[in-house]
Amino acid sequence: MKIDSLEIFHVAMPLIYPWRTAYGADYDIHSVLVKATSGDHFAWAESTPLEKPAYSPEGAASVYLNVSEYFAPRVVDGVYDSASEVTDTLSVFKGNPFAKAALEIVWWNLESKITNTPLHKLLGGTTREVQAGADFGIQDSFDMLLGNIQTAIDTGFPRVKLKVAREWDVEMLRAVRSAFPNENFHIDCNSGYTLDDLDMFKEIDKFNLEFIEQPLANDDIIDHAELARSIGTPICLDESVTGPRVVEQALKIDACKFVNIKPGRVGGLTNAVRIHDICQDAGVPVWVGGMLESAVGSAVCVELATLPNFVYPGDLFPSSRFYTRDLGQPEVVLTERQTMLPYENGLPEPDPELLEKFTRQRTLITSAD
Repeated sequence: MKIDSLEIFHVAMPLIYPWRTAYGADYDIHSVLVKATSGDHFAWAESTPLEKPAYSPEGAASVYLNVSEYFAPRVVDGVYDSASEVTDTLSVFKGNPFAKAALEIVWWNLESKITNTPLHKLLGGTTREVQAGADFGIQDSFDMLLGNIQTAIDTGFPRVKLKVAREWDVEMLRAVRSAFPNENFHIDCNSGYTLDDLDMFKEIDKFNLEFIEQPLANDDIIDHAELARSIGTPICLDESVTGPRVVEQALKIDACKFVNIKPGRVGGLTNAVRIHDICQDAGVPVWVGGMLESAVGSAVCVELATLPNFVYPGDLFPSSRFYTRDLGQPEVVLTERQTMLPYENGLPEPDPELLEKFTRQRTLITSAD
């Protein structure tokens, strides 16, 4: 296909309740949307690095800048027979996986539209329900958290993920395990600790968690391997996984027993599928992660999670969990079994009214530019 134009939007979507983690609080979710046009066809994609470079070295402003000033002009007017060719075109630029993912994912979504083929089938997935898990950031109180966990359990979520941070870790887990001794929990540290906290991690072993997600530095696998040898709870890597090569290295040194895959964080869907395959060959389960995207981005995560090695319930949220009204339409919904169905008849796209309301910056790149 030939990419005739790319329109880039930096949006800020207000949350119902602040999202608090080890790296701070978000009151709005900053995201970058891209609309690609090829002939009479167009498609959308979303990459959501959050506002500040706290989860990763990228933030929404830098992603918008790189896509609009450097990446999109290099892609527009090119002919691409595969998403890998888009990635190859951008390979001259170092790092910046969220920015690259915006253009790589939009190729897949455009190919899905042009060929009238559901995205999950293009990716090699199957039409199956995708299991969602519950996820809670740092709350105002233990009582608030326990009430939210009870609601999640009562509605049938198979596991609960808990964000932790200093002063919201061991005592919080003690309260949770006291109230829910037999439920499935894992914690997400968001790179908030170091090997100096080994005694705390040994204390966490007592809580029988499914795993500890990204306990150490966002760019590390060596210390994670050492921590994995020192405690009984399995390690899951998230922020450290920026592409297939680092996954191969992490598995070689036994740095983790689970891998979280976020399409934006790994540079797009081609890398996401490759990481899935590497982990499947190694017998390491994967699960899909979310960045509180609108339905435009969340739907892509659902499609990806139809691949067979996505066996742990994903961070897949209904639109009503975070947004009064989702920028993407139709909104994401859960079935009564707390699952999501892949999209057979097209993916969600931005609501024009909300897109206009939430847009901070926008740029149109055409072949004439």
